[in-house]
Amino acid sequence: MIFQLSDFLFPETPTRLFPDSADRPWILEIGFGDGRFWPPFARTFAEAPNYLGVELSGVSLLKAERRLRGAGLTNAVLTKLPASVLVREVIAPGSLDAIIVNFPDPWPKAGHTEQRLLRAPFFQLAANRLKPGGAVLLTTDHDEYFEFACAEAEASGVMRVELADPPAAALETKYALKWRDLGLGVHHARFVATAHPDAAPVTAAPYPKEESAVPHAILRLPDALHPQALTQTHFDKYTARGGQHAADPVGWTVILLDAYRSLAKDGLVFMAHVVEGELTQEVLINVNPRADGQFLVRLARFGGPIITPGVKAAVATVTAWLEERGAETTNRGY
Repeated sequence: MIFQLSDFLFPETPTRLFPDSADRPWILEIGFGDGRFWPPFARTFAEAPNYLGVELSGVSLLKAERRLRGAGLTNAVLTKLPASVLVREVIAPGSLDAIIVNFPDPWPKAGHTEQRLLRAPFFQLAANRLKPGGAVLLTTDHDEYFEFACAEAEASGVMRVELADPPAAALETKYALKWRDLGLGVHHARFVATAHPDAAPVTAAPYPKEESAVPHAILRLPDALHPQALTQTHFDKYTARGGQHAADPVGWTVILLDAYRSLAKDGLVFMAHVVEGELTQEVLINVNPRADGQFLVRLARFGGPIITPGVKAAVATVTAWLEERGAETTNRGY
């Protein structure tokens, strides 16, 4: 089964994802490629553990879905997301039995180590999400990255490094076969959680069913801002930034890319690009007339947006853009 980010709860539960097998171990694989690892690895258990796989390649996602379905693995969910977003926003503390990382991108160029997944902050987050005794399993052919990951795990203060032979299934993946044909070996380590530190709380939420909970504002528009007049003028990109604080130094960036006239309701539609760290969303903000002559600024359902602080800020940014041009806000709900 393939999930979009908006299909998850925040945090997620095995009972909802895997209703027929919620009592089994729950394993996350980061960067599953074409899905060759999980079917043979799952067969090493008396009952296949519950599986959540995350990958950045859409092509790999489809290949893996077909492979897992062909293997009869029904308690498996795949998704296309940055791994740290999934672990931070979807996985509840103390939920996972293991996190598996096979042949991750080593980012070998100078100055690119900050792009690597297996750094101390990730190990600290992973330790929070793992059950007692849970571990991160790494298999890689890259000597320097392996040494780097081991050092970062130790530096995190919450992981114990155990060197071991890799699971046999890890040696049958696409990259393992490639390195074997070249006569190269692989390294394997178990990073076992020795502590479970507190982590930042999950703050995102799915698009709520309650209309009043959807970010919105109500405004009076001057004649110059009515849809018929406004969409005859050129729209320039508009950027807003904010949200930085001690717990979230990155904050959010909202870019209003364009505005269109909505023919269906004689209103406006703003397209917004929202960036919060590694999470990026494209959302639409509607500005539609109400029966009392005012206009409702409201997040649209297009794309199944996740209501994060940045998405709320997108509604506020459209409101601010209209206020700068003479609109009067009578109600704010964000």
